[in-house]
Amino acid sequence: MLILKCPAQLQLLEETLRKSLPTTLPVLGTVMTVARGNPASHEVLVDSWPYFGIVLTRLRPEDHRDPRDYYTNQLSVFYRDKGALQALLEGTEAVTQGRAFQILGMQDGLDEAVQEVASARGLKVE
Repeated sequence: MLILKCPAQLQLLEETLRKSLPTTLPVLGTVMTVARGNPASHEVLVDSWPYFGIVLTRLRPEDHRDPRDYYTNQLSVFYRDKGALQALLEGTEAVTQGRAFQILGMQDGLDEAVQEVASARGLKVE
């Protein structure tokens, strides 16, 4: 996953996400915050650039103090295809399996994808 820091990249991503409202709403707010100074220490990750399949927003890893805290380990996601979401959940460093986390998204299939990956690993999902 690539971390977007360049203001031009963040602006382009913001414009792209606005075209898919309301499903992009969970990540769009964070993208806008990061592009405007990032007072909350968030980061924006994409699987590739400029043609991305998934956008993930989260607090910077160094700001995750408690691995059991669902609220500080909150992730927001927008994906263009379910395969990109499953790849994110199954095998990237962006989603650490050793931490409790919440994942927010407004797309159909998000819950099913999370349940599939969790059950394959023997993990509990609430």
